[in-house]
Amino acid sequence: MKYKINHTKVKTYFSSSLIKSWSLFSMFFVLFSSLTFSQEISSSIDSTSIKIGEQITFKVEVETDSTNLVVFPEGQTFMPLEVIESYKVDTTKKDAKWILIKKYGLTQFDSGTYTIPKQKILIGNKSYFTDSLKVVVNTIEVDTTKQGLYEIKPLMDVDKSASDWWKTLLIILVFVAVVAALLYWFIWRKKPLTEAEEIALLPPYERAKLALKKLDESGYLENSELKEYYSELTLAIRRYIDEKVYDRALESTTDELISRLNLLKEGNQIDLSKETLKNLESIFKRADLVKFAKSAPDIELAKLDRNTIDLEIDHVKEVLPEPTEEEKLLDQQYKEAQARKKKQRKIVFTSLAAVMLLVAVYVGFGIKYGFGYVTDTLLGHDTKELLEGQWVRSEYGVPPIDISTPEVLKRDNPPTPQDIKAKLNITSFKYGTLQEDLYINLSTTTFQNQGQDPEKKEVDLTQVAAKSINDLEKQGVTDIFVKQEKFVTPNGAEGLKTFGTLKIPELNSNDFKDGHYVLLQFVSDNKDVLQQILITWADADRYAEQISERIINSIELKKATQ
Repeated sequence: MKYKINHTKVKTYFSSSLIKSWSLFSMFFVLFSSLTFSQEISSSIDSTSIKIGEQITFKVEVETDSTNLVVFPEGQTFMPLEVIESYKVDTTKKDAKWILIKKYGLTQFDSGTYTIPKQKILIGNKSYFTDSLKVVVNTIEVDTTKQGLYEIKPLMDVDKSASDWWKTLLIILVFVAVVAALLYWFIWRKKPLTEAEEIALLPPYERAKLALKKLDESGYLENSELKEYYSELTLAIRRYIDEKVYDRALESTTDELISRLNLLKEGNQIDLSKETLKNLESIFKRADLVKFAKSAPDIELAKLDRNTIDLEIDHVKEVLPEPTEEEKLLDQQYKEAQARKKKQRKIVFTSLAAVMLLVAVYVGFGIKYGFGYVTDTLLGHDTKELLEGQWVRSEYGVPPIDISTPEVLKRDNPPTPQDIKAKLNITSFKYGTLQEDLYINLSTTTFQNQGQDPEKKEVDLTQVAAKSINDLEKQGVTDIFVKQEKFVTPNGAEGLKTFGTLKIPELNSNDFKDGHYVLLQFVSDNKDVLQQILITWADADRYAEQISERIINSIELKKATQ
């Protein structure tokens, strides 16, 4: 039986099949291209020619999705060039993607042409490589005709400069001593009394007698200064009467004063004789004539008037009633009240001076050391005391993690289900709680029977970090921003550093505080031990940040046999 082949149909079928295959290939190529080139990586250097020891900056720029974790190389991976500084990753957002820029400071101390090797960048679970770049290192030419060559100077021992804290203390002590001396001299020192103050402290009778004595020594009569003489003479007895008999004697005229004394006599308030009143009236009127009418009595009469006033002062004293006990008590209370007021004024002035001294010392130290530091020193600050206290260097777990901390970490093994214990053995040590300003957690996870497995499973630190971040979220932490990079300890152990910002729930409150965290993870050489160090601290606590940096820089991993 024969079949007739329709060549037109065969040709049409072949053509349509070819078109479909080409379309599928094109779709696969586009899909592959989108998957392959969704990550953009570029590298550059700021100079291709340097002098010996001069620094160049190697920059890697990665544009990737915000969900991807990016790990940049760390350590001496740029050989034969040396890494002298690894800068922090600079992160910016562009639409739905992140642009990460990582810079390295490189140098070389031998001349020649060098090639910066390709650098491995981990994005998610895939590896990418930068371009290799050439750098020329030039020698520094020295003209020996202009610049002489000299022998290398021998090493010299230099004494370590001593701290100048004693100078600050000496300045404070001198300042305090000066202020104390001024307070003593002007406030607390018992000053010697002036002549006027000594006279004012005398009883009225003695002051009146002293005034007459000074009048005799004045020389007024010898110089015929009768106006001044009679003014002082009548003032002596008027002041005495003003203080002991009538409190307006100094401002009263002669007639008013004599009239008041007669009224007091008639009222039996003071038993002055008529002769005393007559003598006083006569002398007061004669003094008025001398002062206002320029009368000039005889010198002998003036001396007689002086003696009469002396006698009349005695007569006034004799007729004065004795003060009652109540009056004496009131007088004593008045004196005590005056003494208390004087003492209170001294205390107030001293207190103000002390406050001003403290303010001056605070401002001085604040200008030198910072007001926040001085305030925390005076009032006390928990993390500041931890930072400046005696640190402890200890080993934790097996294999041991050698680390320096402000205080010894306490064992805090979490409860582990029985089915998990057969596979994992977890030991944990911590300081503080997650809600406090500083929290340190160190854990060692040993995978049981991992060493007997001929094909050991790789521990993906990126996935372990993601699980740790998830555990933090379960404890109430929110807004965790994640950045990752390679981390190398001082003794060469390599691991993964996950760090960033977060919001920590405050203790006994619904509020949150801004904070930072660093999660360091290491896997042992035989892949059966996972070591983790987690540190969180409050954003506003600068001392906690210094503590975290000091802890991280002290980490060293040791093998179990060390």
